[in-house]
Amino acid sequence: MKLKVEFRMLGLLGLMIGEGATSVQASGGGASKKAPLDPQYLQECGSCHAPYPARLLSEDSWKGVMRGLNQHFGTDASLDQPEMAKAIENYLVGHARHKPTQDGDGRPLLRVTETPWFRHEHDEVPEGIWKSKSVGTPANCGACHDRAEQGTFSEHNLHMPR
Repeated sequence: MKLKVEFRMLGLLGLMIGEGATSVQASGGGASKKAPLDPQYLQECGSCHAPYPARLLSEDSWKGVMRGLNQHFGTDASLDQPEMAKAIENYLVGHARHKPTQDGDGRPLLRVTETPWFRHEHDEVPEGIWKSKSVGTPANCGACHDRAEQGTFSEHNLHMPR
């Protein structure tokens, strides 16, 4: 446990030194490149949920997400302006993770919360936290990460609900 905490503190130090307020570092698979959050992505996607850094999913995963906006996890998130949808997709694909994010059958993962990276980063979170009223789902980043709406998921701005 102590080693894990020390490793995370080193990662946090690197995050604070090497990253700006609008980007987050994720480890592995080419996921550590920096990318500012696109204003259109922040406005359109960030208005409903935390704007996940593009590098958390692969190109195929982001294309799948964008193709399914009419059935986006139980909501119609279609964009009225096709050129805006294309611009957001281009941003996501252009800053996507290099290593594929796939399920066991090779299909692209469409949920950041199902990626090995996410699961590893949150493996110490007790199951009860996810099910609590104040969190409800692992996709509710803002329940614990104070600056999630700005695309910042640093442990420095983390407050675990009780």
